[in-house]
Amino acid sequence: MVSDWEGVQLHVVTGKGGTGKTTVAAALALALAAGGRTVLLVEVEERQGIAQLFDLAPLPYEERKIAVAPGGGDVFGLAVDARQAMYEYLDMYYHLGRAGRVLDRLGVIDFATTIAPGLRDVLLTGKTYEATKRTTNGGHTYDAVVLDAPPTGRITRFLNVTAAVTSLARVGPVNRHAQATMDLIGSPRTAVHLVTVLEEMPVQETADAIDELRDAEIPVGGVIVNQVRPTHLSAKHLKAAQRGRLDRDELAAGLSAAGLEATTAVLDRFTDEAAAHADRVTLEREQREAVAALGRPTYELPHVTDGIELAALYELAETLTSQGAA
Repeated sequence: MVSDWEGVQLHVVTGKGGTGKTTVAAALALALAAGGRTVLLVEVEERQGIAQLFDLAPLPYEERKIAVAPGGGDVFGLAVDARQAMYEYLDMYYHLGRAGRVLDRLGVIDFATTIAPGLRDVLLTGKTYEATKRTTNGGHTYDAVVLDAPPTGRITRFLNVTAAVTSLARVGPVNRHAQATMDLIGSPRTAVHLVTVLEEMPVQETADAIDELRDAEIPVGGVIVNQVRPTHLSAKHLKAAQRGRLDRDELAAGLSAAGLEATTAVLDRFTDEAAAHADRVTLEREQREAVAALGRPTYELPHVTDGIELAALYELAETLTSQGAA
């Protein structure tokens, strides 16, 4: 199946806290690497979320192979540390070498990032930019880079911060580095995918983020609806459950057929749970309509009841591929 995002080099994954954006980013990286491709999965929040998902020791500030994708592809991981990125930046553009660490001990680096708050984010996005442009044997080192980015509440500021730094440093290496990074982020080679769940606040925050990204002229990717739970009742029974009018004789017969004792207490419990389930299904349908109204390609991932393990990541990756997300 052809991906909806052919030609995209940088896949930025964001979402409201609690929606599972890091899990989705990892699954997307596995899906993109399937079939023999090489993908870099980057995190920038210093939480070591990638290491936890793949059951690895904390990642150092270097790219390491963390998984083999279906079909022989490779996924590499990188946990970007802003301080280490600053050392690298000072050496690369100002040839300071060990002097950068001396400046750190003197407090210069903390001072610099305080007077220019956007500088820290430029270091993080810039490191990702460098991975997209790197070449090996005449071709891109990575077929794609997946960035597990900050939450939707600050995603536009995080990605667009190079504009602020450009205004602070109108010439020189800082300006050129910021502009090159912004050229990538604002181009069709980038797609910002938003992760949500079928609840009112995350869906609204997703809508707000899409508006902000469009205003900043940053390409919006797809909306990935995570943790989708199945509907266990028919349309007829959902309506009856919501109204508290489930046929208790029918319910008792079903319980008896399953080898359960249909006491009054058990029937009451099942009736209450059915009503709660019906309410949830109704609310999720409303939010699914709100997601559809956003007008973006939409993908759905199931709720994983037993926790996210490596096997579950591969299953989620396969689901994304089957829907055209990778």
